[in-house]
Amino acid sequence: MTIVVGYVPTPEGEAALTQAIEEARKSGSKLLVINSSKGDALVDNRYAQQDEVQSIDQRLASHGIDHVIKQPVRGHDAAAEVLDAAEEHNAELIVIGLRRRTPVGKLIMGSTSQRILLEADCPVLAVKASAG
Repeated sequence: MTIVVGYVPTPEGEAALTQAIEEARKSGSKLLVINSSKGDALVDNRYAQQDEVQSIDQRLASHGIDHVIKQPVRGHDAAAEVLDAAEEHNAELIVIGLRRRTPVGKLIMGSTSQRILLEADCPVLAVKASAG
Protein backbone atom coordinates (compact mmCIF):
# COMPACT_ATOMS: atom_id res chain seq x y z
CA MET A 1 0.00 0.00 0.00
CA THR A 2 0.97 3.63 -0.40
CA ILE A 3 0.84 6.73 1.77
CA VAL A 4 0.87 10.06 -0.05
CA VAL A 5 2.28 13.12 1.70
CA GLY A 6 1.91 16.66 0.41
CA TYR A 7 5.25 18.32 1.14
CA VAL A 8 6.36 21.94 1.10
CA PRO A 9 9.61 23.21 2.67
CA THR A 10 7.87 24.86 5.64
CA PRO A 11 7.31 23.85 9.26
CA GLU A 12 3.90 22.51 8.22
CA GLY A 13 5.44 20.45 5.42
CA GLU A 14 8.07 19.09 7.80
CA ALA A 15 5.35 18.13 10.30
CA ALA A 16 3.46 16.30 7.53
CA LEU A 17 6.60 14.48 6.40
CA THR A 18 7.52 13.48 9.95
CA GLN A 19 4.03 12.07 10.56
CA ALA A 20 4.01 10.33 7.18
CA ILE A 21 7.31 8.64 8.04
CA GLU A 22 5.80 7.39 11.29
CA GLU A 23 2.69 6.11 9.52
CA ALA A 24 4.78 4.36 6.84
CA ARG A 25 6.99 2.74 9.48
CA LYS A 26 3.96 1.44 11.40
CA SER A 27 2.21 0.02 8.34
CA GLY A 28 5.21 -0.96 6.21
CA SER A 29 3.76 1.16 3.40
CA LYS A 30 5.53 2.87 0.56
CA LEU A 31 5.71 6.66 0.91
CA LEU A 32 5.01 8.92 -2.05
CA VAL A 33 6.17 12.49 -1.43
CA ILE A 34 4.49 15.11 -3.64
CA ASN A 35 6.03 18.58 -3.93
CA SER A 36 4.61 20.46 -6.88
CA SER A 37 4.62 23.81 -8.62
CA LYS A 38 2.13 25.28 -11.07
CA GLY A 39 5.00 26.05 -13.40
CA ASP A 40 7.08 28.72 -11.70
CA ALA A 41 9.39 26.28 -9.90
CA LEU A 42 12.41 28.57 -10.21
CA VAL A 43 10.77 31.26 -8.06
CA ASP A 44 8.23 29.18 -6.12
CA ASN A 45 9.41 29.09 -2.49
CA ARG A 46 7.08 26.13 -1.84
CA TYR A 47 8.94 24.04 -4.43
CA ALA A 48 11.81 22.15 -2.80
CA GLN A 49 15.25 22.77 -4.25
CA GLN A 50 17.57 19.92 -5.20
CA ASP A 51 19.51 19.95 -1.90
CA GLU A 52 16.22 19.77 0.05
CA VAL A 53 15.04 16.84 -2.08
CA GLN A 54 18.33 15.02 -1.50
CA SER A 55 18.00 15.61 2.24
CA ILE A 56 14.46 14.16 2.23
CA ASP A 57 15.65 11.18 0.19
CA GLN A 58 18.47 10.50 2.65
CA ARG A 59 16.15 10.92 5.63
CA LEU A 60 13.64 8.42 4.23
CA ALA A 61 16.38 5.97 3.28
CA SER A 62 17.89 6.19 6.79
CA HIS A 63 14.51 5.16 8.21
CA GLY A 64 14.31 2.25 5.76
CA ILE A 65 11.20 3.69 4.10
CA ASP A 66 10.43 2.53 0.55
CA HIS A 67 9.71 5.85 -1.13
CA VAL A 68 9.37 7.96 -4.25
CA ILE A 69 9.68 11.73 -4.40
CA LYS A 70 7.79 13.44 -7.22
CA GLN A 71 7.96 17.10 -8.16
CA PRO A 72 5.40 17.64 -10.90
CA VAL A 73 5.36 20.98 -12.73
CA ARG A 74 2.25 20.63 -14.87
CA GLY A 75 0.23 23.76 -14.16
CA HIS A 76 -2.02 22.00 -11.62
CA ASP A 77 -2.48 23.26 -8.09
CA ALA A 78 -1.04 21.34 -5.16
CA ALA A 79 -4.40 19.85 -4.14
CA ALA A 80 -4.93 18.39 -7.60
CA GLU A 81 -1.43 16.88 -7.64
CA VAL A 82 -1.90 15.23 -4.23
CA LEU A 83 -5.39 13.97 -5.07
CA ASP A 84 -4.27 12.65 -8.48
CA ALA A 85 -1.30 10.85 -6.92
CA ALA A 86 -3.50 9.30 -4.25
CA GLU A 87 -5.95 8.04 -6.85
CA GLU A 88 -3.25 6.80 -9.24
CA HIS A 89 -1.46 4.86 -6.49
CA ASN A 90 -4.59 3.69 -4.68
CA ALA A 91 -3.38 5.41 -1.49
CA GLU A 92 -4.44 4.11 1.88
CA LEU A 93 -3.77 7.52 3.47
CA ILE A 94 -2.93 11.13 2.61
CA VAL A 95 -0.92 13.20 5.10
CA ILE A 96 -0.98 17.00 4.91
CA GLY A 97 0.25 19.87 7.06
CA LEU A 98 -2.06 22.65 8.17
CA ARG A 99 -1.14 26.27 8.72
CA ARG A 100 -2.99 28.83 10.73
CA ARG A 101 -4.97 31.34 8.69
CA THR A 102 -7.20 34.23 9.55
CA PRO A 103 -10.90 33.96 8.71
CA VAL A 104 -10.43 36.59 5.99
CA GLY A 105 -7.46 34.66 4.58
CA LYS A 106 -9.59 31.54 4.37
CA LEU A 107 -12.37 33.41 2.60
CA ILE A 108 -10.18 35.19 0.04
CA MET A 109 -7.60 32.54 -0.79
CA GLY A 110 -9.40 29.22 -0.57
CA SER A 111 -7.66 26.25 0.96
CA THR A 112 -5.55 23.49 -0.52
CA SER A 113 -5.99 21.50 2.68
CA GLN A 114 -9.74 21.95 2.66
CA ARG A 115 -9.97 20.72 -0.92
CA ILE A 116 -7.91 17.62 -0.14
CA LEU A 117 -9.97 16.91 2.99
CA LEU A 118 -13.24 17.21 1.09
CA GLU A 119 -12.32 15.47 -2.17
CA ALA A 120 -10.03 12.61 -1.14
CA ASP A 121 -11.31 9.07 -1.59
CA CYS A 122 -9.14 7.77 1.27
CA PRO A 123 -8.55 8.91 4.85
CA VAL A 124 -6.64 12.18 5.30
CA LEU A 125 -4.45 12.89 8.30
CA ALA A 126 -3.95 16.63 8.84
CA VAL A 127 -1.18 17.70 11.21
CA LYS A 128 -0.01 21.04 12.58
CA ALA A 129 3.55 22.16 13.07
CA SER A 130 4.62 22.52 16.68
CA ALA A 131 4.02 26.00 18.02
CA GLY A 132 7.46 27.13 18.89
